[in-house]
Amino acid sequence: MSGGERWSAMAALVDRSRRALYDYVCRADHPVTREEAAAAHGMSRNLTAFHLDKLVESGLLRAHYETPADQPRGRGRTPKVYQAAGDGLAITVPERRYELIAEILADAVADDPHDAPEAARRHARQRGRDIGVRIREADEDVVGVLAGLGFAPESLGDQVLLRNCPFHALAARQTALVCGLNNAFLGGLVDGAGRTDLLPRLAPRPGACCVRLDTAPDR
Repeated sequence: MSGGERWSAMAALVDRSRRALYDYVCRADHPVTREEAAAAHGMSRNLTAFHLDKLVESGLLRAHYETPADQPRGRGRTPKVYQAAGDGLAITVPERRYELIAEILADAVADDPHDAPEAARRHARQRGRDIGVRIREADEDVVGVLAGLGFAPESLGDQVLLRNCPFHALAARQTALVCGLNNAFLGGLVDGAGRTDLLPRLAPRPGACCVRLDTAPDR
């Protein structure tokens, strides 16, 4: 997938019901009908069809019409079935985004090999800002997009705690570098989204992201 396609696919999985349906289809050993997916998740057929078709539009699933093996040919309507498109997205629980930080680091080294850490911070902020601009243009919820990126955000009063670090293994090995990039990335994201009310702060906590989002003080 291209960068734009990956963004669309990632955004499509922000909705929990849609994510559950995607996981169900990917785990199935056969093409899945709307009725089958709806029954598995206690969801109406129409709502299930809506989510499945959105996953097709985002490139995560592909669909075609196929007669079930237990239905005689020529009898009844041929149902629409869904299955994973290619390898789909690599998703882990808790979610990790190593590809994202690898791209930032690779671009930084290519941009300025003599001061790669500083170049990486610039690239991290710009990457975050690009995503933030898309959030603003699409009028999306920042917290919802952070969930799709794997940060597991939780709003608590005047803070948004990030319960998961998408770069966990790298942060454990190179804490100062990776946490700095994470802070720059989130700073760019809220800036691009026009969320002047949110202020990323380094606040390392065991088992969570090193950054939290505080409510910015009134100016």
